[in-house]
Amino acid sequence: MTAALHAKTPAPGGALAVETVGMTMRFGGFTALDDVSIRIAPGTLHALLGENGAGKSTLVKCMMGFYHASSGQLMVAGREAPVADPRQAHALGLGMVYQHFTLVPSLTAAENLVISREDAPRVIDWRRETAALEEFMARMPFRVPLGQPVSALAAGEKQKLEILKQLYLGRRFLILDEPTSVLTPDEADEVLGHVKALCSAGEITVLMITHKFREVTAFADDVSVLRRGRLVGQGRVADLSHARMAAMMMGEATLPAPAARHGTPGEVVLAVEGAVAPDRSGLKEISVDDLKVRAGEIVGIAGISGNGQMEFMEMLTGQRALISGGMQVNGTPYHATRGEQRRLAIRTLPEEPLRNACAPRMSVAENIAFRSFDAKGAGGKGAPSSFWLNRRQMRKRGEALVAGFKVRTTSVDAPIAALSGGNVQRAVLARELSGDVDLLIISNPCFGLDFAAVSEIRTRIMAARNAGTAVLLMSEDLDEILELSDRVLVMSEGRIVYEVPAAEADIPTLGSHMGGHHMGGHA
Repeated sequence: MTAALHAKTPAPGGALAVETVGMTMRFGGFTALDDVSIRIAPGTLHALLGENGAGKSTLVKCMMGFYHASSGQLMVAGREAPVADPRQAHALGLGMVYQHFTLVPSLTAAENLVISREDAPRVIDWRRETAALEEFMARMPFRVPLGQPVSALAAGEKQKLEILKQLYLGRRFLILDEPTSVLTPDEADEVLGHVKALCSAGEITVLMITHKFREVTAFADDVSVLRRGRLVGQGRVADLSHARMAAMMMGEATLPAPAARHGTPGEVVLAVEGAVAPDRSGLKEISVDDLKVRAGEIVGIAGISGNGQMEFMEMLTGQRALISGGMQVNGTPYHATRGEQRRLAIRTLPEEPLRNACAPRMSVAENIAFRSFDAKGAGGKGAPSSFWLNRRQMRKRGEALVAGFKVRTTSVDAPIAALSGGNVQRAVLARELSGDVDLLIISNPCFGLDFAAVSEIRTRIMAARNAGTAVLLMSEDLDEILELSDRVLVMSEGRIVYEVPAAEADIPTLGSHMGGHHMGGHA
């Protein structure tokens, strides 16, 4: 690090003022960021809005030193601050919580925190470090299990740990990239409430990338809106309505209308009775006593991250063996094998589909073919067990589904990892919703997506329901649960503790049950 940079490094303590001046970023002939000037006042929470591809990620990567802006400046505490790499950004007190996790999966939460420090000793006194971490955690409004490997944490717990890590490292300017994507409203309010309090106390300044207008209104002081790489609107949050913010984000574009809900529930498709399995720690049990999903209805399972939803999804998809009890689909015993899923027309959409439902380096067409490539007449030659693949037929089918589901890709031959999050989700939905589907099991389908993609994906789910598919939706987004579900169930401490028709759902009551209060009864 240069002496010049040391001279510009703000003294420790207190929130930082950070400003981009004429920030421009070109990639060849493409301008991703065009003359963007934003000032984030010290001690404020500043929201950054924009559709996917609007330039938000490019802007913050320039601020953090991952990209070197083609032109423009970064000002920190009123002084020009050239940032060559993230280490220099950190030295200036800038930190970032990413939408995709940066933790070491094989290490515990405590180990991830300690090794993130630049002054971490080679030989660690864990008694002393654990005591210090417990003292730090006691000041936080939320906790994560310090001794648990990160690989065993649910997505919401990982996101909380990412935020905790930045606070633990003493960052004074935080960039939060969709920080509440996998948090319940109560968790989100708790996390953002604490962050906002730190801002109000003058300890930190925050730039938050979000798509949730409710969070902007509830917690942000100021908002800036990007569209197609340009700054198209700014203002005090108190002066802007949701409609005005949406208009700035979308321009003249209109969102697809949600599908109309019609039809009445039919026969029971999925029945789970007395199903018990160990949780991630092996010390507790997930126990689902009686859950039924009927044809033509969406049953939503709400719950705070880490209360058994991930394990229940694994039980339903054959990744976690039952200790007792069982499951049935259309009256037939169901053990979640691939053959049963094909025979019983069961489709699944796990959370983080690029990691859990795709082969990232394989093409879009190949990923779409996973469900049926070895079925006779669906891309395989001869018997279902044949290893010869009809790639022309696979590609043709991929192109048809890509067009039908509006998957934006340069080619069906492109690796699926090259697609944006919303387009990965559309591609997986194209695969899972093609053909007859009796049962659709989904977890957090709109994690980290912009609201145009969210609207379209929810429309697809509702269309499946209206066509007679039984849908089991697990989501940590309560708005999503209430928008889509016919019935709402709450999962807490590994059990279904509450049930209510969606039309009669009351958010304070749901929140109470999600938080573990008044447990034991059904509505």
